[in-house]
Formats: sequence, C-alpha cells, structure tokens
Amino acid sequence: MLGIRDAEHEETDPGAQTLLISKLACSLVGKNQRIKIAPGSHAHQAYNRQEVIEQFFCNYGLNPQFRDKVNTGKLRITGVDLEREVRIVELSDHPFYVATLFLPQVSSKPESPHPLIVAYLTAALAFKARRNSRPRT
Repeated sequence: MLGIRDAEHEETDPGAQTLLISKLACSLVGKNQRIKIAPGSHAHQAYNRQEVIEQFFCNYGLNPQFRDKVNTGKLRITGVDLEREVRIVELSDHPFYVATLFLPQVSSKPESPHPLIVAYLTAALAFKARRNSRPRT
C-alpha cells in the first residue's frame, strides 16, 4: 500500500530494519485520551463529532518517521490526540477501513454499542445488499 517492502512491526520483529509500527514513547495502556477527528472521515460520520475521548490499551503505534508517507496515498490519518500523535487511520477509497489505537469493543455494550462498531456493521450490511442486488451470470 505505501510501497514499503520490508515494513515490520516492532512487537513481532524488534530487530527489523524498517519498523512501520514502533513502540510508543509512552504506553497508553489504561489511559483516556481526547481525539480530534477529521471532518468527512468515516470516524467523523460514525461519531458525528470532531472530538471524542477513548480509552487505550496499546504500546505500539505508527512510527513517526512514516507519518508524512501515510498521508500521501489512500491511507489517511483521520484522528490525532492533542499532541497530534496518530490515533486513527482510514483508507479513503474503501467502504469502511478504519484502524484505531484504541479498542472500540471495550466500551461497547449491547444497550449502547460503540459508534465505530455500529458504522462498521452498517457498512457491512450495505456491502451485502449491493452484492446481493447484482445480476447473477
């Protein structure tokens, strides 16, 4: 996607030469953070807000060396914390590809599902409806 052939994740290959995903300077495990969301993004449409607070359970994120490269293609940074660190990325041309550093399922309850989970399920149902409405050959 980004043209990085040897991209690796520091958790699974800490000695790799090209760490696209690297250890965060400070663990986010158990922390709540305010996230600013880009207008028009899938996340913005799901939350219907430009700012949310989410709880994190991660120690790894986008290596800052690759931040500019991420925003040059179809993969876009659509959510950042108050220090402008990446917290949400999306594929601009995909019906619903949203990746977060927080876990929406943690705060989702049957009586109050998380907005990103609802948006994902809505996109999945729309995809199924489009697929089923195609003429069969």
